[in-house]
Amino acid sequence: MERLEAKKINGRTYYYYSEWAWTDGKCRRVWQKYLGTLKNIVKAVDGGPAPLCAEIFQWGLPITLWKECCTAEIVQNVDNLCPKRNQGLSIGEYLVIAAINRAVCPSSKRSMWKWFSQTALLREFQNVSKSSLTSQRFWDHMDKINAETALSIWKNILKGVAKREKVNLSSVSYDGTNFYTFIDTFNVRCEIAKRGKNKQGRNNLRQVNYALFCCEDGKIPLFFDTYDGNRNDAKQFPLMLENFHAFLKDVTGKEQNIPQTTLIFDKGNNSIDNFALLDSLDVNFVGSVKLGGHKDLVQVANDSSVFKPAKGNKLKGTKSFQVWKKVYGCERTLVVTYNQNLFNAQWLTLQNDISKSTQNLAILQQKLEDRANGVIKRGKAPTVDSVQRQCSKYLKRQHLKHVINIEITTTSTNVPKLDYKIDNDALHDLSKTYLGKNILITNREDWDDTKIITAYRSQFLIEDVFKEMKDRSTGNWWPMLHWTDSKIKVHGLYCTIAVLIRALMARRVAQTGLRLPMKRILLELDGIREVINIYPRKGRQKVARKQSVLSKLSETQEQLMSVLQLKHGENSVLG
Repeated sequence: MERLEAKKINGRTYYYYSEWAWTDGKCRRVWQKYLGTLKNIVKAVDGGPAPLCAEIFQWGLPITLWKECCTAEIVQNVDNLCPKRNQGLSIGEYLVIAAINRAVCPSSKRSMWKWFSQTALLREFQNVSKSSLTSQRFWDHMDKINAETALSIWKNILKGVAKREKVNLSSVSYDGTNFYTFIDTFNVRCEIAKRGKNKQGRNNLRQVNYALFCCEDGKIPLFFDTYDGNRNDAKQFPLMLENFHAFLKDVTGKEQNIPQTTLIFDKGNNSIDNFALLDSLDVNFVGSVKLGGHKDLVQVANDSSVFKPAKGNKLKGTKSFQVWKKVYGCERTLVVTYNQNLFNAQWLTLQNDISKSTQNLAILQQKLEDRANGVIKRGKAPTVDSVQRQCSKYLKRQHLKHVINIEITTTSTNVPKLDYKIDNDALHDLSKTYLGKNILITNREDWDDTKIITAYRSQFLIEDVFKEMKDRSTGNWWPMLHWTDSKIKVHGLYCTIAVLIRALMARRVAQTGLRLPMKRILLELDGIREVINIYPRKGRQKVARKQSVLSKLSETQEQLMSVLQLKHGENSVLG
C-alpha cells in the first residue's frame, strides 16, 4: 500500500511518499522518501533546478583499457616482483597508469596528472593525487625495475594472457624497427641510443632499436627487446630467436620443442649462422631470400608455364612454382612467386625513377656543355671522377644502373662530356623476369604453395603494429623523454603493455564479427564521455548534489559497449 503523507514540523507542512505493509499482524511503514514542501514538489514537476555546471571526463577508452589491465592482472604481476611498502601508489599501478596513458593519449610524465585528472580512472585509483603523479615520482618507481625484472614481468603477464585468452601461437611474425630520439650527442649515461640507419630517414639522430615477436591471432605481442641503435638486424636475430624460443616454451609450459609454431621473418635476418640456429632449434619458418642470389630462378620468364595459379580469392593474380635447392648450407624448399599487383607497383615505381634520373642527367649534361662552350666559367671545373660520382648518385635506385647506360668522355677542352640512353632491351628483360617476383624459403615441406605464400604475407601484421606505434595521432612510443638505459627499457615495457591491451581489446571486438580497424575503435571509445551534472545544495546539505550520465551514444558506440561489456554505474560520481 502506497501513501502520500503530510507531516507538520515547526508550523510547516512537509510531504513524504511511503509504502505500508502488514507486519506481525499490524500495518507498518516499510519505507518512506522525503518529497519536501508543496513548493518543492511543484518545482520537481516543472523539471527541478537547473545544474550549476558540469564536469566532463574521458570514460570509454580509459575504462576499457583499465578493464583489460585488470583481466591480465598486470598490477599484481608487477607488484609480486617489485614489492614496496603500503604507501601511496604501488609500482604496478604506476606502470599501468603509464601504459594506459600511452594507449589513450601519450604525454610526458610532467603532464600526467593533467591527463589523468580528466579521466574516469580517478574512481579506480583511490590513492592518487597531483603530488603522486609528478615526473619525479614516476622516475623513482621506474628505477625499481631493471632489465631482468622487466622481462620477468612481461613473461608472467603473457603466461596468464596466453592461457586465459587461448591465444593461437601457430603463426608468429618477427621484425625489428627503430625509433629516433633527441638524446644529446654527448650524453654518456645512455648506451642504447646510438646512430644508425634510421627507417624514417633521421640518420642524424641517435636511435633505439626495437624487436618484436607478434602472433597472427589478434596481433598480440609475445616477446620484445630494446637494444643498441647501431646493431645490425642479422646480428640481433640469433639472440632474439634463442630468447624467444626459451620464452615461448616457458609461457606454454612445454619442455619439448615447439614444432606447431611457424616463425615468419624477412630477408634482412638471413645468414648461414641464423639458418643453422633455426635448424638446431627445430623451429618451423617461412622467410624470403634476395633475388640477386638466385639468378637461375629469377630468369624464369614471368609468363612461363612452370608457374601455377595460387588457390583462393586472397591470392588472386598470384602464381608460383616450388623447387629444392641448397641454400644456407642445406637443401631447402624455395617457392618462386609472381604477383601481378606487385609487378604493377614495381613497374610504375621504376618508370618514376627513370623519369627523375633522366631529368637530373639532362641537367648535368647541359651544364657540362655550357662549360665546354664557355657559357659557365665560374666554380670548380668538373672531372671525369666527379661526373661519375654524380651519375652514381642519380642511379642509386634499384635497377637504374642496368636500365640507363652512361658514357663519360673528355673533350678537347678537357671538360667531360656525358651521354646517356635508356636500354630498352634491358628494360624489357627486367619486366619479363625480375619485376613482380619473390622467392620464399621454408622448411614446411608439408605445406602447399598457397599456404606458404599466405603465411609469408601475414608479415604485414607486425608491420601494422609498428605503424600504429609510430602513428603521430594514435601512436604510443613518442614522446620518449628519457635519457638513461634503465628508463628506456621500462619505457619499452609499458609501451608494449599498451600494445598488448589495445590488441586484446580489438581481438574481443573482432571475435564478435564486428569489423572495425584499430583507429576506429579508439576513436569511437574515446568519444564516450562521462558527464557529471552538479546541482545547487538543498537546505543544510554540505556537499553539492551530483548526477552522473554518459554522453549520447552512437550506434557503433552502443555496439562496442555491449561487446566489451562496459557498464556505467549510476551512483558512482566523480568531481
